[in-house]
Amino acid sequence: MNEKPKFVVVIGTSAGGFFALTELISQLTEEMNAAFFVVMHLSHRGIGGYLVSQMQKYTPLLCTEAEENVIIRKDTIYFAQPNKHLLIKENTIALGYGPEENRWRPSIDVLFRSAAAAFDGHTIGIILTGMLDDGTAGMSAIKRCGGTCIVQDPNEAEYPDMPLSVLKEIEVDYCVPLSQMGAIISAVNANKKIENTIIPADIVKEVELSEKGVGTIDEMKELGDNSVFTCPDCGGVLFELKNDAVTRYKCHTGHSYSVNDLLAKQFKNIESSMWVAMRGLEERKKLLTRLAEKNIQRGFHRTASDYQTKIDELQKHVDNLKQVLFATQREDIL
Repeated sequence: MNEKPKFVVVIGTSAGGFFALTELISQLTEEMNAAFFVVMHLSHRGIGGYLVSQMQKYTPLLCTEAEENVIIRKDTIYFAQPNKHLLIKENTIALGYGPEENRWRPSIDVLFRSAAAAFDGHTIGIILTGMLDDGTAGMSAIKRCGGTCIVQDPNEAEYPDMPLSVLKEIEVDYCVPLSQMGAIISAVNANKKIENTIIPADIVKEVELSEKGVGTIDEMKELGDNSVFTCPDCGGVLFELKNDAVTRYKCHTGHSYSVNDLLAKQFKNIESSMWVAMRGLEERKKLLTRLAEKNIQRGFHRTASDYQTKIDELQKHVDNLKQVLFATQREDIL
């Protein structure tokens, strides 16, 4: 019995994804002659086993967590494990333990990119509800390798950011409600003529780096040019990847960001630094206050007055920093 699928269908979702997945998975059938792979953003501890058991209620296809070196079989839905990248090779599954991509591990982009490299035009990518834009670069890779791109209609998505991001950057094949996706997968299976596609070298290289986990500076120079930005996770130089339609940044240790993810990570680090500065200023003010009080008790009023002047000046800096911190919480500042 031939277990190898004709197509691989890769599905990415984040916020609001549980109910979207149940709707989509309930439409999947054996007649689609496909293997299905799902990345849903989970916490590092995750609920991978729970997610699999819940999704099994909605489909006769086998639902299972993806395991290293398992042979890919049709009529099976493989779910990414928490805190591990999911990659597809020609016949087997690989798990990646490298850095987060777009601040996530597992990352949708990593899965989609590996599927495009391994199955070229036999890849169908689907992006469902979610925040920010993990999946956009991966969908671009699928498009470049001749695959089919499907996104959930943003008008019905609980969180439309991810579908909107793909639509903004890529000319997708289908933008449809969840209820129509099963029929589209069947139609692609029955009607699509697969052309021979040469997989772009940069996609192959990125998949190799994702599987290996950590690259080198020389390897990154093959993919992009030095930018003026540093990695907010490790402090290394970020390279701006040059061959993709989607602007992305990656350091040689493997941290990778879309523009929006880089902005979000930078903001988080800046905010954290400001809170540390706030704590330091408050501690300094408290120490100066104690010194002023002790000098008053000892009758050294001039010295105490000098300390009080420093306290008053420091309070102005504390108030200004508070204004900046509170202002950054407003959405229009982000």
